[in-house]
Amino acid sequence: MGRPTEVRVRVPASSANLGPGFDSLGLALGLYDEIEVTALPSDGVHVEVTGEGAGQVPCDGSHLVVQAMRTAWAAFGDAPAGLRLRCHNAIPHSRGLGSSAAAAVAGAVAAAVLAGREPDLERETLLQVTAGMEGHADNAAASLLGGFVVAWEEHRPSSGGCGNIPARFHAVRLDVHDGIRPVALVAGVESSTKTTRGLLPESVPLVDAAFTGSRTALSVLAFTQRPELLMAATEDRLHQGYRRPAYPESADLVDSLRAHGIPATISGAGPTVLALTADGKLPTALDLHGFSVMPLPVDTSGALVEIG
Repeated sequence: MGRPTEVRVRVPASSANLGPGFDSLGLALGLYDEIEVTALPSDGVHVEVTGEGAGQVPCDGSHLVVQAMRTAWAAFGDAPAGLRLRCHNAIPHSRGLGSSAAAAVAGAVAAAVLAGREPDLERETLLQVTAGMEGHADNAAASLLGGFVVAWEEHRPSSGGCGNIPARFHAVRLDVHDGIRPVALVAGVESSTKTTRGLLPESVPLVDAAFTGSRTALSVLAFTQRPELLMAATEDRLHQGYRRPAYPESADLVDSLRAHGIPATISGAGPTVLALTADGKLPTALDLHGFSVMPLPVDTSGALVEIG
């Protein structure tokens, strides 16, 4: 393809972990951030933000989308002299719905297009760029590819035998069973991934590791073929219990949903709760004070590009 000067990219939200799949499972959700990027012939970065994060995120070269574009151009080359960026954000920030990964994916995909690359042919590089910025691939892969993703990374020793080369990220996309209707219960407060990760122990009991490993494997079957297994498949002993002090109301809501027969997990680092219903409906007896109910379809397309 040639080198266009304008591109629009739409990227879905994502929910990571899905219970036991810490840093390895992700689900793309039908809530979208959109960016419009114009390459400029002269130096300068101009950023406008509407929707979520407006007035709070930087509007210069330190904006996360711009950082992702620059990181991608380091791989693709052909960076323009300047750019104008318009962000229309619908994904809540710091709520566990993958807003930072969506921004990274949007910027990297836009950079690929402006460099004359075909994003569908550059998915491997795009995953390395975006997952590298995040430090893990679950959210980024879901936003990039859509659907349900299984992600992992590998660390290989350098040829000289001194240390490791940078991590290599991988992801496989799978179709979600059409009997799953996610509902996001978006908390009115924010949560910091750095803070919640700081609550995790350096090691866990072997019995808990084995339990969580079995549930992660079961999740692949439950999300793709056997949704009736989701209650067992979303059990976790690896991270949610340790992070409960960071989001006690969310953890209580997860417990309540599960007591009512609805498979539910903390979405990513929280505090949003993800309910995995069969019909998009929640029990009427739930106390949802402090949460916004947001039924969201599974996104099946991932990042979409429009050149204009």
